[in-house]
Amino acid sequence: MSYVELKSVRKRFGDAEIIHGIDLGIEKEEFTVFVGPSGCGKSTLLRMIAGLEDLQDGSIHIGGTRVDQLQPAERGIAMVFQNYALYPHMTVFENMAFGLKIAKTAAADIRAKVERAASILQIAEILQRRPRELSGGQRQRVAIGRAIVREPKVFLFDEPLSTLDAKLRVQMRLELTRLRRQLRATMIYVTHDQVEAMTMADRIVVLNQGRVEQAGRPLDLYHAPRNRFVAGFIGSPAMNFLEGTVTAAARSSVTIALPGGAPITVPRKPGAAKPGDAVALGVRPEALDSNGKGDTVLEGRAAAVERLGNETYVYLEVPGSNEFAVHAAGDVAVQPGDLMRIGIPASACQVFDATGQSLDPA
Repeated sequence: MSYVELKSVRKRFGDAEIIHGIDLGIEKEEFTVFVGPSGCGKSTLLRMIAGLEDLQDGSIHIGGTRVDQLQPAERGIAMVFQNYALYPHMTVFENMAFGLKIAKTAAADIRAKVERAASILQIAEILQRRPRELSGGQRQRVAIGRAIVREPKVFLFDEPLSTLDAKLRVQMRLELTRLRRQLRATMIYVTHDQVEAMTMADRIVVLNQGRVEQAGRPLDLYHAPRNRFVAGFIGSPAMNFLEGTVTAAARSSVTIALPGGAPITVPRKPGAAKPGDAVALGVRPEALDSNGKGDTVLEGRAAAVERLGNETYVYLEVPGSNEFAVHAAGDVAVQPGDLMRIGIPASACQVFDATGQSLDPA
C-alpha cells in the first residue's frame, strides 16, 4: 500500500458528482502535485484528504491507517492555505505556536519547535513581528512554519503561491523544493499553474472534471501525454494542434495530410486509425524549426510576436489550428504581419485520434 492511498473516492454536491471514483497512491516522502484547470476538483480532493470535505464513497488511508472517518486533527496532516490565515493580533511566534498550545504541548517544547522551524525558514529575526509588518513572502513562510511545528505525516498545500508576485513565486518555489529535501516530508500540492507543477513535483496528477487524466513524472507527461487534454495542459506555451486526415497507416507509422502543408509521416503505431480518419497532430513550440527545416513545412502569418530577450514566441495564423506558437531565437527577424515558414520534425510529433487519445509511439 502507498503511504497515502485513495480508493474509489467520490464526492457529490447535491445531485452533481464532483469527484468520480478516484484511485490514487502517493509514496512516502514524495512531492505530488495536483494540477488542472479551475473547477477540475483538485482543491476538493485535497480538502477530502484533510478532512474538510466528507466522502460519499471510498476510503482514504495515511500510513496504513484509514483516516476518512477521523477528525482533521487526528489525521496527522498540516495544511497551508492560499490566504495564509494568520491571526493579525498575534506575533509570528504566537501564530506558529498556537496549534501546539491548543494541543497542550509543554512550553519548552513549543519554543524549541518554533525556533527550529524559524531557523529552517530563515525567519528567526521576525518572530516578534505581527502579520501586518510582514511582506507576502514572509507571511507565507510563517504559514508554512505553523505547519512544520506540528511535525505532520503529510503536508497539504492549497495554491500557496497564487497571491504572490511573479518574482516572489519563483523564489518561493525554490524554497519549497529546498524545504522538502530538508524535511524529507510527504507533500501534496495543489496548483492551476503547470509551471509550478513541472518544476517542483516528483509526480504530477492531472485532473479534469473530477477524474485523473494521467499521473506520472513531469517529463513523462511532457514527452508522452496519454491524451490531448494532458498534452495541451502540460507545457508553456501549450502544445500546438493541427487538424488533419490519415492518408496511410503502416505497422509503425501514420501519414497525415495537413491543411496548407505537405503530408507528414509520423513514427506512431496506428492502432485503430485508418485512412480517411480525422486526427490531430501535436507538436510543441520548442520542437519547431523557425528556419523552415523539417520533415514538412508550414507557412503562416505572424499574428503576435513576444520578445523575452533570449527567446521569442511567434504566434502564427496557419490552416488547421486556432493558435500556433513557435519558439524562436531572441533576435529572430519577424514582425506581426510577416509570413514565416516553419519546419516540423516528424520524430517530435504526437498524434491524437478522434476521441483525443494518443497513438502509441512506434
